[in-house]
Amino acid sequence: MKNFIIANFLFFLFSSSPLFSQTYLISNVNIVTMESDEVLHNQSILVDDGKIIKIVPASESLDYEGNQVVDGNGSFVYPGLAEFHSHIPVAQNGNTQLQEEAMWLYLANGVLRVRGMIGHASHLPLKARIDSGELDGPRLFLSGPSFSGTSVSSVEQAEKMVRDEKAAGYDHLKLHPGLEMDEFLAIAKTAKELDIPFGGHVSLNVGLEASLKNGYKSIEHMDGYIEAMIPDYSKVLDPKLAGPFTMLLVKEADLTKLPALVDLTLETKAWIAPTLTLFDRYFGSKPADEYRNIPEMKYMSAEQVQNWINAKTPYEESGVLTAENVQPYLEFRNMLFMTLHKANVPVLMTSDSPQVFNVPGFSIHHEIELMSEAGMSNYEILKSGSVNPAKYFDEEGEWGVIKTGASADFVLVSENPLQNLNTLQKPFMVVMKGKIYDRNEIQKQLDRIEGNHKRD
Repeated sequence: MKNFIIANFLFFLFSSSPLFSQTYLISNVNIVTMESDEVLHNQSILVDDGKIIKIVPASESLDYEGNQVVDGNGSFVYPGLAEFHSHIPVAQNGNTQLQEEAMWLYLANGVLRVRGMIGHASHLPLKARIDSGELDGPRLFLSGPSFSGTSVSSVEQAEKMVRDEKAAGYDHLKLHPGLEMDEFLAIAKTAKELDIPFGGHVSLNVGLEASLKNGYKSIEHMDGYIEAMIPDYSKVLDPKLAGPFTMLLVKEADLTKLPALVDLTLETKAWIAPTLTLFDRYFGSKPADEYRNIPEMKYMSAEQVQNWINAKTPYEESGVLTAENVQPYLEFRNMLFMTLHKANVPVLMTSDSPQVFNVPGFSIHHEIELMSEAGMSNYEILKSGSVNPAKYFDEEGEWGVIKTGASADFVLVSENPLQNLNTLQKPFMVVMKGKIYDRNEIQKQLDRIEGNHKRD
């Protein structure tokens, strides 16, 4: 309770201060810096103009004459989490409500950086509003509209699409299935010329090997690995035989091919985005309707939840999502995930929200639970959501760590997350670019969003 009082006091203290210009000191905190797995105990953090100015032991004197000081009462500070595979909502006819709600749902769960992976023109002004301080939200990195079998019609059009997205200001390119090899090679060549990263699904007519060798930076959903291990590729090309994401062929995968695929992934410096929770919920055996009333669904519209149920139901009705099919598939994905991770293939924290029962922010905690169950350590899980995303965009040290000179983006929780990941589910203070959001403000926003989607 004392921690909550401290957070409330801080929010009151700075509620009238200009954005990005607050100077304040948080003392008596334990810092999970993410520069290593060591915790700095009983520290003070000085913040000014959205930056961490200094970190010193609380017992040492600090050259700070201001009166904006609070005792952190032994809480733990860490750099926050990432959602690096998000489907940011689209502004419909200029209505940005769902976008703004999603940004608050991320902040409320300590998610401070988001990579959008299915782009739309309305995402660019959203990012600009957040960057300027007009709108509250996490740090955004945007992919443009996706390249797929339906959006790409020729090599020339594919090249132009890459140039247009780069010129528009997108940070990344997203590739979906259905691309032909010549189209893919044109996208890859142009993207490398313009120095814009690209990644996504692996098109069946391209394959994992060609995707990696031609510059895929991130393999979303660990797509393409199972397909690359199926001896008879003609089965992969038959959706009735393969099922969604080749689920029905997983028992035919030739594991002797996996070491070479891991080596190629390392050689080409590609990253993986596992999205374990998407597969657990969308392609798991739990009936779709049972997700309708789980707690976080109250922050989504009834129409959205029904759309998700409608998306999963056909797989259930066709008999694909039986426990007999699902369990070996999910176990195989866990094995693949940990094999890649143990080989030092870098991992990005991703949950594919909002997408089929994965509510923004909340779904990251489901992803964390599944990463832990698969065998990943707490430190490496936190690293996938902090240090790694910054490295991915070549901004290592600028954010994703708690150190002098880094952006003041961090979260306060009651326990050490290196020992208890559950503490991440209830941040009582979030700091984004130096701006403070206490638990009362977070709950106020959650209540407002819930009220926007009241069920009849």
